[in-house]
Amino acid sequence: MDWNEWHDEYDRPDSSLARRLVAVQERVRAALDAAPAGPLRVISMCAGQGRDLIPVLAEHPRRDDVRARLVELDPANCDLARSAAAAAGLGRVEVVEADASLTEEYADLAPANLVLACGIFGNISDDDVRRTVGFFPQLCAEGGTVVWTRHREEPDLVPRIRTWFEENGFALEWVSPPQAGYGVGAHRFTGRPRPLAAGESMFRFLGHDELRRAARTSPPTTTEGSGEHP
Repeated sequence: MDWNEWHDEYDRPDSSLARRLVAVQERVRAALDAAPAGPLRVISMCAGQGRDLIPVLAEHPRRDDVRARLVELDPANCDLARSAAAAAGLGRVEVVEADASLTEEYADLAPANLVLACGIFGNISDDDVRRTVGFFPQLCAEGGTVVWTRHREEPDLVPRIRTWFEENGFALEWVSPPQAGYGVGAHRFTGRPRPLAAGESMFRFLGHDELRRAARTSPPTTTEGSGEHP
């Protein structure tokens, strides 16, 4: 997969990805609007070109309150995100070329007021989705928001994702309807943050195509348990 070329779908207004982006940006804006006064921390995992956050932050009245870290593995996407942040005058937006699954990339920024997990859940196993949600109480500040995405193809995992968030102390703020053609959710953390575990990998990024191939050749599986990461 060319992840730089993948972003071209954002530039087609009629595409589901473009409509998903609008929904994500609306949730980001709402989270910033509702955030407490004072300095804010934002984490964006698998941030791509930063389109979920940078355009919203560029025009938001809280822009100067925000310290943000965008973690992305693709170097071309990192360059584009850095250029977009610089063009918007967002000097406190840091783009890190690294593996976004590693907890060490967030050690000095967690817990954050806003965590973006967009473009991840459709590219990792169901078990890793649940495992990743189990880390959000370590990444998210009390009262903070996680904005996430997941496709609504069958089997639709979104209802189970909502349950996993609830099991980990999050309250649903908003979720897109099934007929939207995409899945976007926002959950608010109602618990107390836990220390971020060192040296952990939250997920293994596989890609949607690889997951679909695996689904065609493997029997269905179920995921049971408490919702906490191992």
